[in-house]
Amino acid sequence: MNRRNAELPVFLHRVTLLAFAIVFVATYYFHYGRWHWCSSSPPKVVTADIGLPKEVQQAWAAHSPYFSAAEYTAPPERCEVVQVNLLQRHGTRFPTAKNSKKIKTPLQKLKNAGSYSGKKYQFLKEFEWDLGVDALLPLGVKEAFDSGSEHYLRYKHLVKDDLLPFVRASDSERIVHSAVNWTQGFSTASGHVYSPSVSVIIPEEKSANNTLDDFMCPNAKTNKKPGRAWRDRFTPPIVERINKAIPGADLDNNDVAELMPLCAFETLFHESPSPFCDLFTAAEWQAREYYDDLLKYYKTGHGNSLGPVQGVGYVNELLARLTGQPVQDSTQTNQTLDASPVTFPLDRNFYADFSHDNQIVAIYSAIGLFRPAEPPITDRLDLARTFRISRLTPFSGRMIVEKLLCDESGEYVRILVNDAVQPLAFCGANEDGLCTLSAFVESQAYARSNGNGDWERCFS
Repeated sequence: MNRRNAELPVFLHRVTLLAFAIVFVATYYFHYGRWHWCSSSPPKVVTADIGLPKEVQQAWAAHSPYFSAAEYTAPPERCEVVQVNLLQRHGTRFPTAKNSKKIKTPLQKLKNAGSYSGKKYQFLKEFEWDLGVDALLPLGVKEAFDSGSEHYLRYKHLVKDDLLPFVRASDSERIVHSAVNWTQGFSTASGHVYSPSVSVIIPEEKSANNTLDDFMCPNAKTNKKPGRAWRDRFTPPIVERINKAIPGADLDNNDVAELMPLCAFETLFHESPSPFCDLFTAAEWQAREYYDDLLKYYKTGHGNSLGPVQGVGYVNELLARLTGQPVQDSTQTNQTLDASPVTFPLDRNFYADFSHDNQIVAIYSAIGLFRPAEPPITDRLDLARTFRISRLTPFSGRMIVEKLLCDESGEYVRILVNDAVQPLAFCGANEDGLCTLSAFVESQAYARSNGNGDWERCFS
């Protein structure tokens, strides 16, 4: 079952305006809320040093600021990277409207209580919400910019005047802004010799097919029971502690789980530790991270029978780029776009796509990455798990698929997620993480068959 594709113009004029706006924003000091835009202010230097230990900020799951899961390892000397496919999440942002609503419910309970025992709770007397909604933070701008710079320096041998990176973005403001800032970082690192632009913005509308968003499978429902089972194991001691210190707050297990991300959002906005962070221990942050991992696993990950199929369209686009052959897909791809060499060229050495975390998880799952041998446990924290969202899709998280030419032995594929080389056992990868291009294509039978009937299940 394939839906009719909506016609999509290439929004070049719109991207030009966006690029100008983002360059201005990236150059000058701005914030929403407590701090105000001032065009006469000096440039704001944004860093990821937010004053909290790594074991805390890297346990914020999808709300963790970007960090590399490993140091980048160059391919074997006998191999040369001949094509790069980048898939990247938007940078650090304010909470979404949905995030904000969930946080404000327990926050209001704390505010209404009015009486607080213990020094670390006293800030609640004067606390006021000052977070914006959805938009990139300065740190998110920097993450995207730095990514573009890093990728130019790493892969500059692929770039020529007539072979600039081909860049697409899903039509969400934070994603388009991330893509534009990535192109600015790329251009700056090249000394402004090579200045790619965002060539295609794919609408996030129900009538338009989109391989960079996860809204096209209406029957895909998240199983929240495993996550809630774990939530109800790790939160009761926190509930008891806070309710004892704040009589009348009457927080419950869900309140605690929803309140904890306020530490991340406050810290990332103000670039200094939020007082909410001190309300929880390092061990509790690890437990909260596992809660998010479980929710994501059963949303668009392997734990949802209709999770991986939501990434099939992108995988088929990837296969087309790797093989130089037209896209073969009957799922999410926009056939109008993918049939045109203007909006889906097959002759580039560098492709960059910008997307949402849930969709990137679906793509990982469709490829076969991060598949656990057994379903996640819920009676204790699994410290050995590989499905860990902070290492899969932190803010500005990314997957890179490298196509390599190795001496006389032919073409190979290597996948890196946040710079960590993936083992690719499903296509017989060697110790360097390389499998032959033909073996990789063969291993993607699920995508090449349009999900083995799962796509039809999205609508039946």
